[in-house]
Amino acid sequence: MAYRAGRHFLQIPGPSPVPDRISRAIDAPVIDHRGPDFGDLGLSVLSGMQRIFKTNSPVIIYPSSGTGAWEACLLNVLTAGDQVLFYETGQFANLWKQMADRLGIETEFLGGDWRSGVDANRIEQRLRNDTGSSIKAVCCVHHETSCGITSDIRAVREAIDSVGHPALLLVDSISGLASVDYEHDLWGADVTVSGSQKGLMMPPGLGFNALSDRAIETSKKGGSKRSYWDWQDMLTANSSGYFPYTPATTLFYGLKEAIAMLEEEGLDNVFSRHKRLADSCRAAVDAWELETICLNPREHSNALTGIMMPDGYDADYVRQVILEHFNMSLGTGLGKIKGKAFRIGHLGDINELMLMGVICGVEMGLGLAGVPHQSGGVEAAMRSLAR
Repeated sequence: MAYRAGRHFLQIPGPSPVPDRISRAIDAPVIDHRGPDFGDLGLSVLSGMQRIFKTNSPVIIYPSSGTGAWEACLLNVLTAGDQVLFYETGQFANLWKQMADRLGIETEFLGGDWRSGVDANRIEQRLRNDTGSSIKAVCCVHHETSCGITSDIRAVREAIDSVGHPALLLVDSISGLASVDYEHDLWGADVTVSGSQKGLMMPPGLGFNALSDRAIETSKKGGSKRSYWDWQDMLTANSSGYFPYTPATTLFYGLKEAIAMLEEEGLDNVFSRHKRLADSCRAAVDAWELETICLNPREHSNALTGIMMPDGYDADYVRQVILEHFNMSLGTGLGKIKGKAFRIGHLGDINELMLMGVICGVEMGLGLAGVPHQSGGVEAAMRSLAR
């Protein structure tokens, strides 16, 4: 392959680009994961992740993908035959449900259109009809990566509580955490699942379960047969900063640096930066006279923007053109919207000038791919950022 000058623009909605500070931190010598230095490192990242999740309860860290963290969540509080209510917001809600099906959990899906977030009123009505409290948990995705939709998790908790239903609230915020505000304790989540490769700016390889006291008690009394994913073994070892099996040692150095970077900027400033960049990206889409996947402005993601193609135009062809001409990777449409939409990731370590390069590449790519659109997206984004 011929050399291509400059850096590759990785603008998928995760894994997000890894900053140099984190890469250098990961490039540390492997240490004894039973020695005293590791205990200090373990306590540092465990307490740091509590601050990122905004929780006083434990956070479990697995050497896994987000998918592994999904499975840990389900196995620790549910068993085959339990009834669970899922809400369809997009591809990742679908995949989590499919995992539960494979584990023998009896799932019910509240169907969605992939262009709207969780409707807490529908959840409330379904739980109100569950007079025998057969439903053991409600599972929903806080930040649906496939569609660029952010759902109101606090409203879901309020819906559960308004009925007085005992269902646990299990939440996926794999792409939301550290990019958009997330309040594990305040919003009443029992388990929140996340991963290292999105807003935390890390390589893939770490999965997280943020817990509640109720989730821990549920796990002690039941759940499914499990070994690797068991919370109790982790909680016992984590109390002194250690792990029941070999952890991803060098990734912990990177995670410690990621937490430091987020806290140096300030989480509220991180969230404001993501919103500012997302607003400018959506301004470009409006100027192009194209549609975002998400229909409700209150539910727009601040970590990515999904763009629908006009009928008859292939989003993956647009992505191919942009990759070949401008060395930029954009996210593909998934599941029901494969070929109908593409996604621009603007999460993690990104600033205004980086985003402007992305928008320039997309506007040029739309033209080269022959997609009907209006010009002026770049100017609209610049005006948004200048404000």
